[in-house]
Amino acid sequence: MDERKRAVFLTANKKQAERVYPPDMRQKIGEAFHVTQKQVLTKKKLQADPNLAKDANYIFSTWGMEKFTKDEIKTFFPNVEAVFYAAGSVQDFAQPFLESGIRVCSAFSANAVPVAEFTYAQILLASKGYFRAARSCRFKRWLSFLYSDKCGGMYQTKIGILGVGTIGRAVAEKLQDNDVELYYFDPFLPKEVAERLHLKEASLEEIFSECDIITNHLANKDELTGILSGDLFARMKPYATFINTGRGRQVDEKGLVKAMRKVKTRTALLDVTYPEPASPFGRLHRCKNIVLTPHIAGSNGREVVRMAQYMYEEAKRLENGEALRYEVTEAMLKTMA
Repeated sequence: MDERKRAVFLTANKKQAERVYPPDMRQKIGEAFHVTQKQVLTKKKLQADPNLAKDANYIFSTWGMEKFTKDEIKTFFPNVEAVFYAAGSVQDFAQPFLESGIRVCSAFSANAVPVAEFTYAQILLASKGYFRAARSCRFKRWLSFLYSDKCGGMYQTKIGILGVGTIGRAVAEKLQDNDVELYYFDPFLPKEVAERLHLKEASLEEIFSECDIITNHLANKDELTGILSGDLFARMKPYATFINTGRGRQVDEKGLVKAMRKVKTRTALLDVTYPEPASPFGRLHRCKNIVLTPHIAGSNGREVVRMAQYMYEEAKRLENGEALRYEVTEAMLKTMA
């Protein structure tokens, strides 16, 4: 008799499931747990046949995880013990599962790795004025050099981190070996963590007024919509850079563009916008000192499989009665992205 825990794959986005759980990863999961369905389940399939996941103990999911009510969870997943979400934020679906006594684990730490790497790389390059200098070097080499020189480099540079959750902390840790001053805005950050990371607490106004580079990692909460206002961007120093790998809706887009146009030596590096993608004819694309990238800071390419690996290992820990490393609780939902 096969005594392995029973598992299913569940997401409305089959292509994402195939990216995050490629054949070798699905084989690994299949060897550790009994996968009861060869197909990737969706809510529509479960509504057509409520028995498809009746015996499942574990759900493996990723981007495209659908919302279920507590009654639907009781109907479709009566034996499920845990959801292993190989992606980042679980805000859209986790609450009913947690209220139903089902544990939820997220690969937010795995997804934080490439975001922190991307952000750190942008900070290093921004300190040299790379993005603007590279654009004008061909015809204005000497002026490009002067621009870079005024950006200051990575010595005694003031860097502001907005939101010091999993990603913000990872960025701060990467900056520890640099001779820079680190400031942070995060009302929920424990003081002992700030001290360990050599972070100085500051208001948003102080960070935007005094920092050479500002990077946003605030949680994706409704109450933070538009928190990065035009007034804050207007405070930025002449050669300062704003980096956003967090969420676009936290930014007052009109105010940002106005501040960038007023002082053309400022720079904004936006990997996220709201809405996304930004209109190709919109003001963001028309502003020459705003650089947009297509939401690539997070897990991409082979990096997405890291998230599945984290969740596979987490499921093995649960199976072996070990402490979980990436479990999300109801209390955590109040402050996390």
